[in-house]
Amino acid sequence: MEMKNSNVIYLIVALIIAWGCDSNKVYTNVDEMVKEAEQIVPTITVEELKVKIDSMEMFNLIDVRVKSEHNHGYIPSAINIPRGTLEFKIANEKYWENEGLYLPAKDEEYILYCKKGSRSVLAAKSLMELGYKNIKYIKGGFKKWEMTYPLLQEKNLEEEGGHHEEEVGGC
Repeated sequence: MEMKNSNVIYLIVALIIAWGCDSNKVYTNVDEMVKEAEQIVPTITVEELKVKIDSMEMFNLIDVRVKSEHNHGYIPSAINIPRGTLEFKIANEKYWENEGLYLPAKDEEYILYCKKGSRSVLAAKSLMELGYKNIKYIKGGFKKWEMTYPLLQEKNLEEEGGHHEEEVGGC
């Protein structure tokens, strides 16, 4: 009887572990993915970010929008690494050298943003899965920054050949 009880206990423990390790989760839609990521990734407000910038605190500010979106307006000191290439470039020393920067360590602070927050929270979750320890995203993204600090943004329209807005990713 004791052998049977221990087998049942092992079976229950195995099922609990299997449920906890559901790496094959399928989402109904992207909103579900975003909502789950928002439960995991810490946020920072644009006001908190402004204080960090003003105090000249050291952190890595990454704009995960595509280059054309970035060039039409970005938060000062942000580096543009689009979400589609982020995981490949973030730890690539040659990439950072080409940008004129040092390769940041995984334990440094990283703040990510996109247009409204959805892409950046997914990108931040991805970096956490790669072992980055101090990741945040700006809830409300660049739109929130632009509405709160309309005069505190930089543009690189010359690279785009003039002014035209292209929206990519919808978020």
